[in-house]
Amino acid sequence: MSDLAGRTVVVTGGGSGIGAAIAVGLAGAGCRVAINGRRQERLDEVVGSYDGTVPILAKTCDVADRDAVAAYFEWAHGELGQVDILVNSAGINTPRRAVAELDPADWDSLIAVNLTGAYNCIQAVLSGMRERGDGVIVNINSVAGKRAGPIGGVAYNASKFGMAALGTTVAEEHRDEGIRVTNIYPGEVETPILDNRPVPVSAEHRARILQPEDVADAVLMVCQLPARANVPELVIIPTTQSYR
Repeated sequence: MSDLAGRTVVVTGGGSGIGAAIAVGLAGAGCRVAINGRRQERLDEVVGSYDGTVPILAKTCDVADRDAVAAYFEWAHGELGQVDILVNSAGINTPRRAVAELDPADWDSLIAVNLTGAYNCIQAVLSGMRERGDGVIVNINSVAGKRAGPIGGVAYNASKFGMAALGTTVAEEHRDEGIRVTNIYPGEVETPILDNRPVPVSAEHRARILQPEDVADAVLMVCQLPARANVPELVIIPTTQSYR
């Protein structure tokens, strides 16, 4: 496995859940990590709770805002230098998910954050990775991006199918330039996004599904692979969850 010490990383949606766990995991492996999200207080909580030797940097950014993304990555480049690893973990959902009930504004918001946000961030790092002939992009997708169903809802499912196509296409277009792209498809994970489920999720259910650190461990494995090896897709689900 490759030594990640000194590698630079940007994790979107790093203020909670999977993104926070990934940031902490990569920083613990010696990476220099910058996180973003829309709430500075949540970012500060992640930074304040991390006690590793390599600090985690934090700055707010709405990934759906292309100008804000450009400004954020300009800041990150100034703080970290070249971005070696990008993890697209920002994602949202809405309680009203069925197509007959979905507010069109919620459709626009989910597509903007979950899909266009990932595109904006990939666009911000891609030219530098191409120049260096090296880079890793990890998209935190969902099993909803493999099999559309009522739990995720129409907008979330569409955004995640789009994210899958985005990652696959970027990988195919740039694999000969040393850029590796991995789409990770987690099943149910105990994160704040569960709070937006139409039906409340019990504490017992939350305890037996995936935890954010499980997905973070998968990301760490992907990033530690040597440059000759790539994992295009990785599905990780709770042992008790069916994948049929």
